[in-house]
Parts: sequence; C-alpha cells; structure tokens
Amino acid sequence: MPPRKLKLMRPQAAPKLGKGDGWSQSFVEYLRNECRLAENTVAAYQRDLKRFDEWLRSRSIPKLTIADLSNYAAWLHRQQLAPATLARHIVTLRMYFRYLQLEGILKENLAELLGSQKLWDRVPQVLSPKLVEAFLRSPVRSDSFWRRDRAMLELLYSTGCRVSELSNLTLRDLHLDEAYCVCHGKGNKQRVAHLGRHSREAVTEYLECERPALDKDPSISSAWLLLSRAGRRLRREAIWALVKKYAARAGLSPEISPHTLRHSFATHLLAGGADLRQVQEMLGHASIATTQIYTHVDMSKLKQVHRQFHPRA
Repeated sequence: MPPRKLKLMRPQAAPKLGKGDGWSQSFVEYLRNECRLAENTVAAYQRDLKRFDEWLRSRSIPKLTIADLSNYAAWLHRQQLAPATLARHIVTLRMYFRYLQLEGILKENLAELLGSQKLWDRVPQVLSPKLVEAFLRSPVRSDSFWRRDRAMLELLYSTGCRVSELSNLTLRDLHLDEAYCVCHGKGNKQRVAHLGRHSREAVTEYLECERPALDKDPSISSAWLLLSRAGRRLRREAIWALVKKYAARAGLSPEISPHTLRHSFATHLLAGGADLRQVQEMLGHASIATTQIYTHVDMSKLKQVHRQFHPRA
C-alpha cells in the first residue's frame, strides 16, 4: 500500500549535498526528524530510494527528463514487483522530488507527470470465511507455542490491525472484559479495535497457559502482549514468518501475508453490510479512498443488492 499523503514543510537550511545517495539520505533524515513520520514509514521511503539510486547510477537528478522517469517506471516493472509496491515507489519519487524542489535542487517536479497510482492498483487478495477458519485453526498442540500463534492469528483477523500494530500491543492495551484493545497505528495515532468472542478466548488461553512460561526471565520482564521464545517482543518479521508457516500448512497461497487477514477482515465486514465509514475507522485509514478498494473485492454483495432492488433484475 502506498505511503500516506504527506504535506511537506520547507526544510530548515538542509545542506546541499552531492547527487544520488547524499540527497536521498538528507530526505530520509528530514522525514524522520522534521516530519516525525513513523519509523516503518521512513524505512519504506528509504527502501524505495535505495532502488531509485540503484537505477540512477551516474545520472544527474536535475538533468532527468520525463522520458528518463518513464524508463525508471518501466525498469521497476521489470523487477517483477507487486503492483502495490510499484505504486508506492512512484509516490515516494513524487515526495522526494518535491523535497528537492524545496531545496532548490529542482525547478519542477517531473515525477508528478508519471502515471496515476490507479494504473498500478490491484484488488487485494482476500480469503473466504471458510479458508479463514482453516487458517486460524492451523496452529496445533504439537507446535511449540500454538496458543500464542493461534491468539496472534485470531487478533489479526478480529481487529484488522497491521502487523506492526499487533507486534506493539502491550498488556495495558488489552481490555478483554470490555472486548477491545487499543492499537497504535501510523504516526502514533491510536484507535480502538474490537475483539470477537473467538479472539478473546484464544488470547485468554494464551495469557493463562503459555505467556507466563515465556515471561520467566525477570531481567527482561516484558509488558508486550505477544512474546518470543526469549521473552522479548514478538517482532513483525517473526509474525510474518509464522503467518507464512501456517498459511502453507492450511494449503493456502505462498503469497498470503498478515495483510491478507486485514484485507479479509475489511472485505467480510463490507460484504456483511457494514458502512464504509465504519470500516475506515476500524482500519485506521486517514482517507476513505484507501478503504474504497475493498468495495471492488466481493461482488456477491453488489449482485445481491442488484437482484433485490433493481426493477429489471
């Protein structure tokens, strides 16, 4: 998913560095220190710029033409990147060039002329409720920490939270009696995520039967909800690996990721009749335009509405 739109402020006397790596590093530090973006967002910009610098080589940024930038977009396409990743790269380039305008390095932002993000959009992968059920039940007793892993999967689907939000959940964020938890999203924004019965039961069983054994070392006693074997926070990379493991066990596509459960969460809500604005709030999207992609995913609801209400159906 492309980074959220960012309103750039004029930098405060940022140094005029050399071309390529110097400018991109200056931009990254600007995003981190002046714009105060979340570290994961900054890291995404940084990865995109590293790829741009790889393509740039000895080219001079101020001398690039729209033809050059179109060639860059074509080069990205040849890297066989996912469509959403391609879209994010273009957004990153636009923001980077806007920064270079503010620095006086560029007179105009030719990246704004590149194809619209819509050219790269795709419908996100979504699991059917039946497949989700099989996925959530894939951790079994023979797995080392099956209760933790089942709670992890249940939370991803019940809340629709991002993998980084799940990794950062603390015991203080959890309110099982009131059936909700507090997620800390992009830009340190907080939102309430509701917990269904199955997720509450899975989390309760993990807290009572498994977490105490993981939190046994007083020297690193942790307030994080999901703990690793060493008693530390279960990091987002570990969550990704576990999701891949259980997806394979359930016979699902190797492309399944934690975001697949987030996509499925949103799609199933809309298919069940939830209001788009409500789903936007639950996902923590800044813009409803981001949420609207899910209206294209499950056509069964639209077909049902058409059959029910259209006079010529």
